[in-house]
Amino acid sequence: MLVRKSPRRALYILLTAALTLAACNLGAAPAPTVDVNAINTAANATAMAQISAQLTQTALAAPSNIPNTPLASDTPLSLASPVLTSPTAGPSPTGGIPTLSFNTTPNTTPLAGFTPLASPVAPVNTSAAICYNSIFVSDVTVPDDTVFKPGVNFDKTWRIQNTGTCAWDDGFQLVFVSGDRDVDPSNYEIDQASEFVDSGETVDVSVELTAPLKEGTYTANYRMQTDRGEFFGETIYVRIKVQK
Repeated sequence: MLVRKSPRRALYILLTAALTLAACNLGAAPAPTVDVNAINTAANATAMAQISAQLTQTALAAPSNIPNTPLASDTPLSLASPVLTSPTAGPSPTGGIPTLSFNTTPNTTPLAGFTPLASPVAPVNTSAAICYNSIFVSDVTVPDDTVFKPGVNFDKTWRIQNTGTCAWDDGFQLVFVSGDRDVDPSNYEIDQASEFVDSGETVDVSVELTAPLKEGTYTANYRMQTDRGEFFGETIYVRIKVQK
């Protein structure tokens, strides 16, 4: 014979089971809360420690005998100024980039409103140097180191050539410029037409000198001079010895 349970008894059994389960969960510890910031901090610290250890091992493994070779100095390159070859401004009609070329010819056209400065280097006028010049040809009298007694008068004669393009005329001189004045130097001056020296002509010029009273070696230097006092040409000299 089947016994049918009443609904009230079934409800009682379910309520008893629920209370039992609730009583068991009261003493259990709550589930731990996950701290995301703490996890990130720990991960970063671990990564930095690994990187530091790897760099230390690389430095220790590097060879120590590599010579300290200085790097070559950087040489700046001179680039020409880019010039836009497209005749019109704005984008290319085809949508492409305008073509660039390099102009290697410097632009010497002054900008509007600016006056170009004059060159600091004055042009060299070589006309005077070409017009007046002379060279030594030979000694005619009194070769170098000729011996004279003290106080003796003598004439020194040189042969020189007019290598300029202009003639030597009135007022041109052969002038003492340096050396021993003890030889009582004199100058040679052109003062008449018969003494004029044309371009390319060779001439003998003479000066009167006196041997000093004291023994020794004496030198006097001479140069040609224009009628305006301008020196030109090679320096020529006389050198003598004075002995008793």
